[in-house]
Amino acid sequence: MLTVNSGCTKLKDVSYNQIIANEFTPTSSDLAALAGAAYVDWRGLLLQWNTLYRAQEVAGDQMLTPARPNGWIDGGVYRRIHEHKWTTDDDIVINIWTRAYQGITNCNRIIYQTQSGAIPVAPKDTTALIAEIKLLRASYYWVLIDCYGNIPLVDRFNVPEGFLPKQNTRKEVYDFIINELLTNIPLVSTANNTATYGKFNKWAGLTLLAKMYLNAEVYTGTPQWDKCKAVCDTIIQSNLFILESNQKNVFITENQNSKEIIFALPFDSKYVNDWNSFDIHMQTLQPENQATYNLQSAPWGGICAVPQFISTFDTTDSRYIDNYIKGQQYTASGDSIFGTMGAFTGKPLAFRNYVAGVDQSEEVDGFRLGKFEIAMGATNRLSNDWPLFRYADVLMMKAECLLRMGEANEAAVIVTQVRERNFRANPAKAMVTGADLLKGSGYDYGLRNHLTTTHEGGADIIYGRFLDELGWEFCQEARRRTDMIRFGAFTKKSWLSHSPNGDYRALYPIPRTEIAKNANLKQNTGY
Repeated sequence: MLTVNSGCTKLKDVSYNQIIANEFTPTSSDLAALAGAAYVDWRGLLLQWNTLYRAQEVAGDQMLTPARPNGWIDGGVYRRIHEHKWTTDDDIVINIWTRAYQGITNCNRIIYQTQSGAIPVAPKDTTALIAEIKLLRASYYWVLIDCYGNIPLVDRFNVPEGFLPKQNTRKEVYDFIINELLTNIPLVSTANNTATYGKFNKWAGLTLLAKMYLNAEVYTGTPQWDKCKAVCDTIIQSNLFILESNQKNVFITENQNSKEIIFALPFDSKYVNDWNSFDIHMQTLQPENQATYNLQSAPWGGICAVPQFISTFDTTDSRYIDNYIKGQQYTASGDSIFGTMGAFTGKPLAFRNYVAGVDQSEEVDGFRLGKFEIAMGATNRLSNDWPLFRYADVLMMKAECLLRMGEANEAAVIVTQVRERNFRANPAKAMVTGADLLKGSGYDYGLRNHLTTTHEGGADIIYGRFLDELGWEFCQEARRRTDMIRFGAFTKKSWLSHSPNGDYRALYPIPRTEIAKNANLKQNTGY
């Protein structure tokens, strides 16, 4: 992290070119510092206030931020995300666009500085560095194609004054990303060690390629299941990655040594000190939970799980046990904690699997998010690295491809492999058959709040049981919206206070401010 911050600081120096040319000739050991600034933008894109995490999770059927006795109304922004009523001026719409393109601009700048000689990288290192940055740039475009569809492609830094990029079709963006990945993956490091940790090496690039192929039908109308499976096989056959014996090991505070992580965003509260850098624990725990973890600041008590999703779990599943904070809350010394607001003032603070609705809740409503370990004495920022790509995802991508290619029994073998670590006390529960995966979802969809109750079920979702498996394995990892779209559920189903609000909501609108600046941009349908 010191390396990243150093790189970011130097790149902002007004006389950077002169310093580089006259005083510094970088070696291969300095390349991480030079590339660091382009990686930093991923942290803000993912976890800063109202960005990708909320766009992917709060918009989905697994979590929400309801109005609380202590607030969390904020002009209705979280309710609009839950109800799919966001506007062209909402934070998530603006911030994802702005921060992704900020990352792209940094990538383009480093490529330009390297190619032009402003950063005098040794010729033997130039090819690998540029290829790495191009893979990183592709990851920002992956977010943009997923969230907005038709977006401008800008692949150079030295643009003329007044330059306004043209808008590309989603298919053109897809083809660009695929070409960038196929061209540059062979040029980057094949190593998987501390030197490549948190960087786009071959394996991170291949995982991103698999994700693009997995969603190819959504992005282009043409499925690429066979290509996705082939890429997953390459990663699997490398024998570089394994499933952790306990899923929780992937998400502990010191998780940098996990053999399941393929590509992570490094975090350390000592060095990553933006206020909202990684504060999910602050957004989900009640203020009284400060005493549970001896936190340096009192949490704010907002985001929680959608009860209908929690009800899909087998309660003996370790992912249900380990990844959600539930029931009576205690101090670090074991004393019971009591509520301090609303109808539960003075009553036991015991989180329950019930939320009145997105428009109102009590402080005990909803299980809280606990997938990432909350370290004792933590600041308002966690120090866990964020596993953006992990081996379980590669296995499940291959399983989904097999399922969709008519090989349900082969898919079931892989799904069972992923489940086994979560049912060690009762291995029979880990077993899944091909027939199971061909079933619909067990999610009891429908409105379920203090105003309205309806029942839709999930049996009509094709391969819905597999969507359930993805939900159980990858909950809280900033991906639910994308998975729901691929299975046709995101714009079709109701949950808690959310009713379908148009198929066009599968894409976010282009920010109004961007269209006002660039006449080449055409707004997405429906907005």
